[in-house]
Amino acid sequence: MASVNWNRRALLAGAAMTVLAACTPKAGEQKSAATGGGKTYTVGWTIYAGWMPWPYAQQTGIVKKWADKYGITINLVQINDYVESLNQFTAGKLDAVTSTNMDALTLPAAGGVDTTALIVGDYSNGNDGVLLKGKTSLAEIKGLPVNLVQGSVSQYFLARALESVGLKQSDVKLVNTSDADAVAAWPTGDVKAMATWNPMLREIDAMPGANLVFDSSRIPGEILDMMVASTDRLKENPDFGKALVGIWYEVLELMQGSSPAAVAARTAMASLSGTDLPGYDAQLATTFMYYKPADAVAYVNSPAAVTASDRVRKFSFAEGLFGQGASTVDAIGITFPNGVVQGNPENIKLRFDPSYMAMAAAGAL
Repeated sequence: MASVNWNRRALLAGAAMTVLAACTPKAGEQKSAATGGGKTYTVGWTIYAGWMPWPYAQQTGIVKKWADKYGITINLVQINDYVESLNQFTAGKLDAVTSTNMDALTLPAAGGVDTTALIVGDYSNGNDGVLLKGKTSLAEIKGLPVNLVQGSVSQYFLARALESVGLKQSDVKLVNTSDADAVAAWPTGDVKAMATWNPMLREIDAMPGANLVFDSSRIPGEILDMMVASTDRLKENPDFGKALVGIWYEVLELMQGSSPAAVAARTAMASLSGTDLPGYDAQLATTFMYYKPADAVAYVNSPAAVTASDRVRKFSFAEGLFGQGASTVDAIGITFPNGVVQGNPENIKLRFDPSYMAMAAAGAL
């Protein structure tokens, strides 16, 4: 994999592909658009194999195409720090953002923001991993410091990895490390172990002395990668959700297979994420993409989705990630389309709503 300075990826190749957060309009701000005056929406994303269709869509005009169709403007913003992107969404600076299922729950939802899981794009099937320096067995992690984005899904993933060898989080020392700093931190003497995700995972694994001892293929379906949106924004204008879903599935249809167009699309995504086509395809191989919207809809409607959510919310509460005001695991309500409600039905803050993906499946966008 090509070397990347993750902390300084403020701009990707071609400045038009990203917009600095400080220069973007306030989320939901009314702005006269080229299409005749629709609202402007700001959408944040961070570098991850399963989220690279978003900047590619911006680069190729697919974002504008769907925004124009619904008479709105969509500004796509790269945020270099993953947790910061969710903080900005929670603060109302973004109308939608890329997020895992756990982080949508513990950051915006726990922060009081009514959040809708609009697109379930994939689950990590090897894209998250635990690396040890100079050791080859996960059990050897006992007593070591572990660098990770503390309070994020990486902490959940680490806990699941530790369970597999009869260990607990108290058997290691957590060291909070931004995803933007992960690659640069690994060679330093203080770093002995790390839990991270691709593309950082793949780059670190290629370094001398690094050994991948556990990955997310061992817990399939538990780490979901999504696009979440403000429920209030979707209520105000459902066309915002329709445009995002239309963008997503147009790119997913384009990038599959070995046609020249598909190869060109993935090559561009590889460049945007700081690697080459073989490197990016290797990351996609450990990403279970829901290429067909009907498959994503089926998952959200399945008992497996409810089970995974229950495991994640119980872990999150036990780790204090719901905040000091939460006295019970049921403090935050989560809804599913099959009528299941987890937690407090009077405080619904995370909604799995596949209705927009169902429109895509039906060709109704």
